[in-house]
Amino acid sequence: MNEKPVRRRVCSEMFMSKILVTGVDGFTGRYLTAALAGAGHEILGISHREIEAPVAGLAASRVCDMADAQGLKDIVADFQPDKVAHLAAIAFVSHGVVEDIYRTNILGSRNLLEAVSTAGNVDAILMASSANIYGNRVSGDIRESVEPDPVNDYAVSKLSMEFVAKLYAERLPVIVCRPFNYTGVGQSKNFVIPKIIDHVLRKASHIELGNLDVARDFSDVRDVIAAYVALLFEGRAAGEVFNICSGKAHSLGEVIAMIKNISGHDFDVTVNPAFVRSNEVKMLWGNRSKLDAMSEQRPIHTLHDTLAWMLGTS
Repeated sequence: MNEKPVRRRVCSEMFMSKILVTGVDGFTGRYLTAALAGAGHEILGISHREIEAPVAGLAASRVCDMADAQGLKDIVADFQPDKVAHLAAIAFVSHGVVEDIYRTNILGSRNLLEAVSTAGNVDAILMASSANIYGNRVSGDIRESVEPDPVNDYAVSKLSMEFVAKLYAERLPVIVCRPFNYTGVGQSKNFVIPKIIDHVLRKASHIELGNLDVARDFSDVRDVIAAYVALLFEGRAAGEVFNICSGKAHSLGEVIAMIKNISGHDFDVTVNPAFVRSNEVKMLWGNRSKLDAMSEQRPIHTLHDTLAWMLGTS
């Protein structure tokens, strides 16, 4: 019989920890590393390839494919982290190679969990899943208890990752986070808000988008990071699943109007059928009451704040 992992009691002040961050050079990884290092923690990162631009606060990094089980074991055994934040994933829903999505998001996550389990002595491992697992919910706010209904390969891979994590629940203090949409400075232009922002900064007069009849719960990446940090250092969070969201939904039309208003730049929008996904999730609106009950962390940036920051007007 497996014994449950021994978990440290978390004091009111965070002790200084060694923290392993996968996907450290990604959009989210860079913000999380800076936040944790700024609080005095030692951060080791894992990246898929050599890091081109420096990551603020990163003490050391290793290159390792998440499919390399032995490589991950060697890194974890060498670093002996106190905590792990698993952010590495193929996160673009329309990524062209389906096999990569499943290999990285499922097999890669299992390899990491096995490496951490083998090394032992980790008191928290945060797994970044996605609110995409909820599927096409047409109304109402979504709680963690809502039955998953994934409608694309990315969402299926993330839900599968959660089931893999359950296999390690008796051995590891796993925290599963389901972030809804979030954005900020530095996010890839593959995503809709950075794409529109880039268009405005170039003073272009016309933009082509996909589905316009969608609504999303948009958070600021800085608020998402604050939630991740809070959960990493909250001992009661182990074994739980949390929505990471603002609790409000904005239609894409509202976002476009807000960007026009903040920037003072007007532009035309047309729908390009090539950008329209038949399996598009129409509405994602999260309920964050479980997170609020667990942590004192609260969002401090409105969508207007985030857009102004990205436009350089704040």
